[in-house]
Amino acid sequence: MAKFSTKQIKGVIPAMLTPFNCNEELDLQATVKLTKFLCSQNISGLYLTGSTGEGFMMSVDERKTFVEAVINEVNGSVPIIVHVGAISTKASAELSKHARDIGADAISSVPPIYWRFTDDEVKAYYEDLVQASGLPMIVYNIALAGLVSFDMIKELTKLDGVEGIKYTSSTLYDVFRIKEYVGPDFMVYSGSDELAISGLSFGADGLIGSTYNLLANLFVRIWDNAKNNNMKEVAALQQYANRYIFTFIKHNLMPVMKYLLKYVGIDNIISRRPFERLTTEKKNIIDEDLKELYKEIGACGLDFMEGLIND
Repeated sequence: MAKFSTKQIKGVIPAMLTPFNCNEELDLQATVKLTKFLCSQNISGLYLTGSTGEGFMMSVDERKTFVEAVINEVNGSVPIIVHVGAISTKASAELSKHARDIGADAISSVPPIYWRFTDDEVKAYYEDLVQASGLPMIVYNIALAGLVSFDMIKELTKLDGVEGIKYTSSTLYDVFRIKEYVGPDFMVYSGSDELAISGLSFGADGLIGSTYNLLANLFVRIWDNAKNNNMKEVAALQQYANRYIFTFIKHNLMPVMKYLLKYVGIDNIISRRPFERLTTEKKNIIDEDLKELYKEIGACGLDFMEGLIND
């Protein structure tokens, strides 16, 4: 049974990575370790099996197993949003029911993907998932799955049970437009890590992002300073964060984040193919790039950087 309402789901919410071992099998021991690590960073929730979680590379049963492991470890300490998007409504509805049954607080989904579905079909998809679970829906708008138009967003906000949106786009002025159109009770989460300052400036209720698996500490400080209207410090912290983010992206974001978790004690986890397997040579290059960055800006209070430097 859900413990938190959507109005209580605010702050910094990592889009959690899904650990796979060297055989590309779900690593539940590493999952528990990562959950504990993220919860130690003063986060405000977790977002599971989305793009960062490689949900579309997992079977329905694997997604259920992973979500269960995280929810059992969290034990109600922070809100849990479960991404349930799949190619078929049938699979998404099954995941939605499961999320409800094990105590998730909300579900989320990209629009139905691959085929060019009509607006009516997209609306019906979200209605079906809300009806299947009884949980609030956080619409997930991201270019990877095909952004929906602002007019379509307005239509989706009218559906019973749709209570928020994860908005991952450079057009963050739409955060303000959504708030203005729907009202303050409709939750809007900024999903562009490198533009968190913009999302917050336009009224975002929270930050959901991939790089928070490593940079949560930094983004919690961004959140806290924004709440205190200390925007000069927010800008400085965003610049620090972006130096790390662009270094990760330079070397291939997903495999790099999983590799760097070794420096907080979560070793030998990978992304599923077709994501690359990092060679020893490439790992050494990543380490050297980050050591050079450390010389310029320091560790910024980040655990993985302290681990790397002291390794």
